[in-house]
Amino acid sequence: MGISYSSATAIFRSGKHKTEPRNVIIGRRDLNTVWYPQNVICNQKYSIITFIPLVLFEQFSVFFNLYFLAMACTQFVPSLRINYLYTYWAPLCFITFVSMLREGYEDIKRAYRDKEINSQRYTLLTENGRTEEILSSEIEVSDIIILQKNQRVPADILLLQTLDKSGTCFIRTDQLDGETDWKLRIAAPMTQSLEDISILTSDKSQKVKIHSEPPCLNIHEFNGVISWKSDAPLSVENMLWSGTVIATGEVIGCVIYTGTDTRMVMNTNKPRYKFGLVDKEINTFAKLLFLGSAALALVMVILKGFHGPWYRYFIRFLLLFSYMIPISLRVNLDLGKLAYSWFIQQDKNIPGSVVRTSTIPEELGRIGYLLTDKTGTLTQNVMIFKRLYVGSGSYTIENRGQISKLLKQEYAKPTLAQYESQESLASSALPFGRKRKIVKTTEALRVTEAIKALALCHNVTPTVEQSTSALVDTSAKYDNEYHSTSDTPRTSVTSLNTTLGSDVFELLSTRAISYQASSPDEIAIVDWTEQIGLTLIHRSLKSMTLKLNSTEQLFDYEILQLFPFTPETKRMGIIVRDENTNEIIFYLKGADTVMQNLVQYNDWLQEESANMAREGLRTLVIAKKQLTQEKYQAFEQNITKARLQTINRSRCVREVIETLECDMELLGVTGVEDKLQLDVRQTLESLHNG
Repeated sequence: MGISYSSATAIFRSGKHKTEPRNVIIGRRDLNTVWYPQNVICNQKYSIITFIPLVLFEQFSVFFNLYFLAMACTQFVPSLRINYLYTYWAPLCFITFVSMLREGYEDIKRAYRDKEINSQRYTLLTENGRTEEILSSEIEVSDIIILQKNQRVPADILLLQTLDKSGTCFIRTDQLDGETDWKLRIAAPMTQSLEDISILTSDKSQKVKIHSEPPCLNIHEFNGVISWKSDAPLSVENMLWSGTVIATGEVIGCVIYTGTDTRMVMNTNKPRYKFGLVDKEINTFAKLLFLGSAALALVMVILKGFHGPWYRYFIRFLLLFSYMIPISLRVNLDLGKLAYSWFIQQDKNIPGSVVRTSTIPEELGRIGYLLTDKTGTLTQNVMIFKRLYVGSGSYTIENRGQISKLLKQEYAKPTLAQYESQESLASSALPFGRKRKIVKTTEALRVTEAIKALALCHNVTPTVEQSTSALVDTSAKYDNEYHSTSDTPRTSVTSLNTTLGSDVFELLSTRAISYQASSPDEIAIVDWTEQIGLTLIHRSLKSMTLKLNSTEQLFDYEILQLFPFTPETKRMGIIVRDENTNEIIFYLKGADTVMQNLVQYNDWLQEESANMAREGLRTLVIAKKQLTQEKYQAFEQNITKARLQTINRSRCVREVIETLECDMELLGVTGVEDKLQLDVRQTLESLHNG
C-alpha cells in the first residue's frame, strides 16, 4: 500500500491529454508540450492514508456489523449497560481486525504484482542513436522502444519497424481481450523502409509527427496520421496495445499512450469490495431478526406499561434480545472463508490457482448460471474444413482427386483469363436481368474460381522452418520491397514474404510449409486449398504467389487493397491484380446473413447455409467482382482520402468500401468444423443435473 508522487500531483494536472488529440514527435520527448501520465500500473484499492477509513467504512456499511457496533456503543451508557464491555467489543474488534488483515494482505499482493510489472526493463533508443535499459515506469510518450519476442508491451505503442522485411509481426492478446489467436500487426510503411531508424532520434532535423486521437476505450479501432515527407493513415493494425505480448521476432515502436491513458487501464475496473451471496443472505436474516427482536421488545414495554423512562426499557429489552443474532456466526464465516481460500491454493488438482479475493470463495459452490462462449471454450479452436458448395455440387476432402483434376483441366486452358475477361465485359454491357442468361460457366470453372478466391481472400502468411541455410541465402536476394537488413532471427519460423518465384519453389521442395494467421478458420481453408492442389507459397504486404501442385505453375498477384474482418461488418475483402492478365478482382467473404444482400440473385444460398449450420459448421460465403482500371483508380483516390480523416474515419472508409460491395458474383459457401473439447457433452449434462 502506498501513494506515489505522480498519483498525488496528477489530480492538479490539466486534463488536455484525455480530451484532445495529441501530436507526438517520434523520439523527441523534450518536445512534448502537454503533460502525460507516468507509465505505471496501479491496481491497489488503498493507500496508507485511506486504508483504515475505507476498510472501516466497507465493514460497517453492512447491516450485520453496523447492528453490533450500535449495540456495543450503548454499553458506554451506564443506564443501558447489561453486561461487561468486552462481551460486545471483543468479538466486534476481532471481526474488524481479521477483515483489515485480509484486505491489507490482498492489497499488498496487488502492490507487489504492480511493482513487478513496473520494474520490467526495456531497451530505449536514445537521442544519440544508442540504446539503454530503462524501467517500464520510466517510459514516456514519444520514446522509441525495442521489444523482443515474448516480451510484454509496456504502453500503447505505434509499430515503426520489424526485423522481418515484410514489416509484419504477430502478437498475443489473451490478457487484453481473452482471445488466444495471434493477431497480425503491420509497421508503418514510412518508417519500415528506413535502413537505420536511429536517424529519427540522432538527426534533429528529422521530425516525424504522429497525429493521434484522444485516449479511448475501443481496442478494435485507432485513428491517426503519420507525417514526414507525406501523410499516411494509421489504423489499429499499426498499434501494439499495452498488455499484449510480442509473439514473433523483434520490433521497434514509438510510445503514444502511457499509464492511465492506455487502452488496457481504461478498460480495467478499479478493485472494489466484493459481497458474496452468503453475506447478502446473512445480512437479510439479520435485518429480519432485528425487526423481530424490536417487536418483542415493544411487546414487553407494552406489558410493563408506558410509564417512567419506557424508551430506556425498550433499548434494554432490545439488548437482551440481541443474542438472537449470534455475532459468532460472523467470526466463523470469516475464518471459514480464509480456510477455503488457503485450501484452493494448495489443491494439487488445480495447480497454479491464485485466490485474488478471499471474501467470496464459497461462491464457487453456488453457481446458478454458467455463461460461456463457444469458440476456444467449449471447442478446441481447432478448425477442420468440411465442405465447399458452389451451386452445382458439394465438395469435401474426399473429392480431392476430382477437384485436382478440375483445377488441372481449367488451368491448362491457355485462354482462361482472356475468356473470363471477355465474358465479364460482355455480361456487363447487358441489363442485369439478362446477365445470368448470357454467362455460361462449366463445373470446372465454378470450382476453380471458388478455390482461387479461398486461396487469395485471407490474411494468412506461409512460414517454413528456419533450420535450413537455404532460406537465409534466398531471402537475402530479395530486398526490393523493404530495405531492412535482417530477417527474424528470434523466431522459430521464418516468413516466406521475401522469397519469390522459383527460389520459393526450390526452398519448399525440401521444407514443409505451415501457415500463421489470427483466425484458425482462415488457416483451415488455406490448408484445404493446399491439399486439393492450389498452394499459397508466398505472402507479403504487396503480393501473393500461388502454386498449382499438379503442374508446378506459379501465379503471382499484387495486393492492391485489404479490408480486414471486423465484428461490425462481419466480412473481409481484398483487391488483387493478376500479374499474368493484369485483371483487377475484388474478393469478399463473410457471414451469410450479411453476404446475401451483397451478391446477385440466387436460389440456393440461404438453404445451403442453413443446412451447414444445422450440422454445426461455421459458414462463410465467398464472392467476387471484376473492376476496370478506371473504376479502381477512382476507388483508390476515395479510400485514401477517407483514411486520412481523423474524425469518423471508420464511417468514411466503410462508405467508400460499400460502393464496391454490390451486385457481386456468388462463388460458393464453405463449412468449417470447430472440434469440441473432450467430454463437453458429459460435462454439460453433469452441470445440468447438478
